[in-house]
Amino acid sequence: MTLVLLNPHAQGGRAARLAPALAEWLQAHAPQATLAAPEALADSLTLLRRLPAGSLVVAVGGDGSLNRWLPAILENQLTLGLVPMGSGNDCARGLGLYSMPWQAALQHALHAPSRRVDTGSVSWTDLQGQPQQTPFLSSLTAGFDSAVGLRALQGPRWLQGLPRYLWATLNELLHLRDWDLQVQLDGVMAHSGRALFASSLNTPSFGSGMPAVPHARMDDGQLDMLYAGPFGRLGALCMLPRLLMGWHLSHSRIDTHAYRQLDIACAQGVPLAADGEYLGVAQTLSVRCLAASLACVPRWPNDLQ
Repeated sequence: MTLVLLNPHAQGGRAARLAPALAEWLQAHAPQATLAAPEALADSLTLLRRLPAGSLVVAVGGDGSLNRWLPAILENQLTLGLVPMGSGNDCARGLGLYSMPWQAALQHALHAPSRRVDTGSVSWTDLQGQPQQTPFLSSLTAGFDSAVGLRALQGPRWLQGLPRYLWATLNELLHLRDWDLQVQLDGVMAHSGRALFASSLNTPSFGSGMPAVPHARMDDGQLDMLYAGPFGRLGALCMLPRLLMGWHLSHSRIDTHAYRQLDIACAQGVPLAADGEYLGVAQTLSVRCLAASLACVPRWPNDLQ
């Protein structure tokens, strides 16, 4: 079966306007596909869980849509196609789909071959001691960048994409904090002390195209940690242009490492976000790479040979 699943709330609700054009295109080019645009998340998850294993679901939305639907997609072993229609679209960038018009992206999702890519999973304990678990496709942020993500979600609707994240970043700098983190990579202590963030990337970018780990790949069986030590307000502000250009990795307080399991402890609690969606505050968390766990339809040159 083939399901084209539109999130009508994507892009601040503007994605809903695409529904009539999608229906017309599918009727002309792929009448075997079913189009659905449920208002409620629970209804979308029900549709996904009713699909037979191996079915193709073409997600029309952004990183937040994918993050909400990912548990059901993984649980049901569905194949994921993507029509980028979000504010961040870092998953689409990682899959090589970001620049495609929706008609071309839909055609590609329906007919191109699938490949297997990695996903991540974070298990964490909140401040009330309750265990939580969340999968992610693009990024798991811990610290400053999660606080930025929360502020971006609460930002003005007229700002979209990278300008929205820059607005959120500059506002968060006014309330700059750091966290006391104990960071272990594959069982080995890597960092201990004050830090701005310790985040994990499966895609090269986060925050609507910021090239956080430009060498990251979605099919290499590992995730990449991006760690930033303590920065003052001026130092963090000066780091922002370097991050936007992908020149930040040479800084002495920035570190990146590939890993399969990352463990972080923070007695005060550190804010978390998965694929830009705010999760809450965690005192302990464990991030694992789930290698080749998702079948999807990317558009990579030469299949990343």
